[in-house]
Amino acid sequence: MTASLEQYEQILGKDVIQRLRQLAEPLKGINVVHINSTREGGGVAEILHRLIPLKNELGIQASWEVMTGEDEYYQCTKSMHNALQGDRLDIPERLLKQYESTNQQNYERLRSQLEAADVVFIHDPQPAPLLNLCTERKGKWIWRCHIDASHPYRLVWKYLRPFVQGYDASIWSLPDFAQPMPHPLYIIPPSIDPLSDKNVELEPEMMEKVCHDYNLDPNRPILLQVSRFDRFKDPIGVIQAYRMTKAFGPPVQLVLAGGSATDDPEGEEVLAEVRAAAQNDPDIHILVLPPDAHRTINALQRVSDIVLQKSIKEGFGLTVTEAMWKGKPVIGGDAGGIRLQVINHHTGFLVNTPQGAALRIRYLLKQRHCLNQMGEKARTFVRENFLLTRHLREYLTLMLAVTRETKERIEL
Repeated sequence: MTASLEQYEQILGKDVIQRLRQLAEPLKGINVVHINSTREGGGVAEILHRLIPLKNELGIQASWEVMTGEDEYYQCTKSMHNALQGDRLDIPERLLKQYESTNQQNYERLRSQLEAADVVFIHDPQPAPLLNLCTERKGKWIWRCHIDASHPYRLVWKYLRPFVQGYDASIWSLPDFAQPMPHPLYIIPPSIDPLSDKNVELEPEMMEKVCHDYNLDPNRPILLQVSRFDRFKDPIGVIQAYRMTKAFGPPVQLVLAGGSATDDPEGEEVLAEVRAAAQNDPDIHILVLPPDAHRTINALQRVSDIVLQKSIKEGFGLTVTEAMWKGKPVIGGDAGGIRLQVINHHTGFLVNTPQGAALRIRYLLKQRHCLNQMGEKARTFVRENFLLTRHLREYLTLMLAVTRETKERIEL
């Protein structure tokens, strides 16, 4: 079930909700459309599942549409995603043609909605060409890039830039991620919903059940990484860090919990590599979870002693936010949006190598008071910066800004 605004009041106070209602008042009745490439799997879909109902509760007519396409379309967009994060990938012409034709087909399917919308949010490269196809649009179009595009492979960015430069504005998760654009750029970090199944408080029986179901020993330290099976998440490096920790420290257990998304064709290949690297170690638990296993992930994060997110590249890393909300210190890769959340030596540790991760794991397991202090700081930091209500407030402010562009200030 989707939480109502009144329920957030109990966590964050009445003033926070009153400000949201005040911001939304001038926007009541406008038609807002969000478009991305998948309804399940990944942080973008999770955020939209929670934001859309809250916008509607505030009187905004918000809807969410998902791109559809064949395998070659997703191969192309996955390559674009990796290239924007710095991989030198030359995308074959046939895949680029499939990319453009798929966008044309989706435009024909969504044409009436797009032309009538007052504000359109296009998420990431997958639906980016829709803007140029919609020549009869009346509203404002915003491109939301969730990817670390700070050092993109230039040939791919040169191809993509004409599709995105014509937007009325673009949103980025961090200033460092952004590319120069001829329109206004906004910085809006992602968020988590404290009332979702993945983040709500759980009864002890649920955590006991998860330990039982997955053969985890609650009396031994548990290390956890939750993420797609993606090379940029470095699951092999996590296994290496686990082995170094176990060789010189306590008998730890490792859980690699993830799933797949419809727009990620590489997942099965990476999963096979992870299973091979695990070498049937009984203390390495590789869990392939369905997209709706939110309470299971919640319980795994709560029973874990330390959560890792040893990404090499990372747009933001909502699993970091989720773990911190549950009072867990995070050992994260020194990359992308993880740096915005893991304040080194305060809410966790930033590392660059498996050796560094193993060193920090051993330190925290030996210094339990530091582990607990970091966890408390982490939860407070998320409460102040990365909850859904802040995200919604910034989206409302952005919509007011782009729909009232001739005014020097927003009147409420």
